[in-house]
Amino acid sequence: MITDTLANLARYRGLHKNLDTAIAWLAGHDVTALPLGRTVIDGEAVFVNVMEAELRDAEGAAFEYHRRYADLQIDLTGAERWDWAAAGTPLVSHAPYDPDSDAGLGAGPEQATGMLGEGRFALFLPGEPHKPSCHCGVCTHLRKAVVKIEMG
Repeated sequence: MITDTLANLARYRGLHKNLDTAIAWLAGHDVTALPLGRTVIDGEAVFVNVMEAELRDAEGAAFEYHRRYADLQIDLTGAERWDWAAAGTPLVSHAPYDPDSDAGLGAGPEQATGMLGEGRFALFLPGEPHKPSCHCGVCTHLRKAVVKIEMG
């Protein structure tokens, strides 16, 4: 997991070729002007999903995890709390990992937490349980962009 300000995003060039593609694309495009839904950047390797979400309570919420893609999360309006765990246990009874959506739910102890909005981003790598879209006391609804970056 990496969290920083968008002004520093270029510092992470060289970590992975698809992350480099995402960084270059974000530098040349106004992500706040994107419509809701999916915008393709580089086929299935890099794309962005813009969505609106009602925020949830962090307490008792499940972590999500991915195996194929990293999530580069950027709040466009509003702000949210996120939690992160170094490891987790899949909640197969709730929703087994779905390879088509590259998503599963899990449980684990929160080991880091932070807040998005105001020019910050969080990059959650494959296998890292994370709990986005949680209340942080600022708002109850947000618009966000999640850049999906294939890491395999």
